[in-house]
Amino acid sequence: MSEENTYICIDLKSFYASVECVERGLDPMTTNLVVADPERSDKTICLAVSPSMKKLGVKNRCRVFEIPDGIDYIMAQPRMQKYIDYAAEIYGIYLKWFSKDDIHVYSIDEAFIDVTHYLHVYGCTPRQLAVKVMNEITTGIGVRATCGIGTNLYLTKIALDITAKHAEDFIGELDEQKFRETLWDHRPLTDFWRIGAGTARKLEKIGIHTMGELAKASQTDEGLLYKIFGVDAELLIDHAWGREPVTMADIKAYKPKDHSLTSGQVLMRDYTFEEGRTIIREMMDLMCLDLVRKGVTAESVTISVGYAKSSQPGSGADAAGGRFGRYGHRDGGTVRFEGGSNEESVMVPEVVALYDRVMDHSRMIRRVNISCNNVREDKGTRQMNLFDMLREEGKSRPQEEVLEKDRKLQEAELAIKDKFGKNAILKGMNFKAEATTRERNMQIGGHKSGEKGGRKGE
Repeated sequence: MSEENTYICIDLKSFYASVECVERGLDPMTTNLVVADPERSDKTICLAVSPSMKKLGVKNRCRVFEIPDGIDYIMAQPRMQKYIDYAAEIYGIYLKWFSKDDIHVYSIDEAFIDVTHYLHVYGCTPRQLAVKVMNEITTGIGVRATCGIGTNLYLTKIALDITAKHAEDFIGELDEQKFRETLWDHRPLTDFWRIGAGTARKLEKIGIHTMGELAKASQTDEGLLYKIFGVDAELLIDHAWGREPVTMADIKAYKPKDHSLTSGQVLMRDYTFEEGRTIIREMMDLMCLDLVRKGVTAESVTISVGYAKSSQPGSGADAAGGRFGRYGHRDGGTVRFEGGSNEESVMVPEVVALYDRVMDHSRMIRRVNISCNNVREDKGTRQMNLFDMLREEGKSRPQEEVLEKDRKLQEAELAIKDKFGKNAILKGMNFKAEATTRERNMQIGGHKSGEKGGRKGE
């Protein structure tokens, strides 16, 4: 394996389930445990299942009702803050071995590390270095890890996802030649990173079922691949040959052209138009606070509303037979704020008015997403329109004074929440039956944080 480029990718096995086992003093490799909220229905998704459950045929991210009868297991309620704390400890282990400039955290349980310049420092092979780090995670934290080793980032990921699963030491290792020799005939294509079911179906329609067939097709009919996939064909072809030009330095140097903040939620039942307005108001109110906290403004806000699939146009009722997680048609739109804004008194009414305009009032909704676009540093100035300037000349209260008061109120609200917890200060709308903010304030990523009480740190 070339010493010029060597990467490892460490994945924490069944991370959430492993943490719950460690917290109970149990072995994650032999304990039957699933992480799922017992307060929800049996259709709720298991966030993680332990390795021993996987050996019994239980798939990760299955629903509770899909677990076969006859399997005795522990159901652990999600504790997202606990998992974040464990991930931070494990990241601390990485920092003992490597510089943060050589680490890319891909997800809460997975990280890429450029070890090219560390092999000489530690006087070991990539596999030996991986074993040392993995052992420290296991002995220090109690969580098992798997690892992929490769000469580029793509091969490293494939070594982790496919090869490491079949290795006794949970380590897979690939270079371009070994990739072609061992995985060109591997099926299904969806096992490979960045090939989803839709891409696989398009490839199968033209007779391509393996990466080897894709590589050969790139030599004989490259034009067809570009016709079907557009610019994405370049990525598919490179990966079919085991190539990946992006390096860790490229990732660290990447600067997005535009910035945005997004928030979304899947509702636990079908909501009427009026109930949905409460959700929009709550979400936008929190988005404004987030903008103020970050010291930025947004030049526009986009909303997207997904209707319940069971709710047909004009029905105005929650039809029977709909299943959680299935959605029908969407509606949405964008409202702009000239010069940018983060004030609740300005943004919330405009976004609610947008919701009123674009929504089909007769349909039930199940999913809501809001995006604050073109986020920029808040320079403390706002562009006033003609109406505001005329009102100011007429000695009515200047808009700038109103906005300044709003800003102080928002900053005071943030200070209270930071000190006493997110639910320490709430608004009347948050106590409506359909409101979700109070519950979501106790969640991380839509799942229970595991923290008790409303006071921060309790």
